[in-house]
Amino acid sequence: MPEASTCPRCGGGFDCGARDGHCACFELTLSAEQQAALAARWEGCLCLRCLRALQDEAPVSAPPAASGGVGGPAG
Repeated sequence: MPEASTCPRCGGGFDCGARDGHCACFELTLSAEQQAALAARWEGCLCLRCLRALQDEAPVSAPPAASGGVGGPAG
């Protein structure tokens, strides 16, 4: 059963079906660079509307790494 979630980008609610093995987001095409940048910027799933908008934009840039830190957020 899809899980009720809140999009960390827009704050809107959506139902994520990724844990069930199929979600509408699986049909989107994001480059490896886009996926890495999104994972670095937001924790958790984004809603389909945001993912579609980001898919159509130029690749997003990952935020610069904080100085003095090692590694990044796990995820």
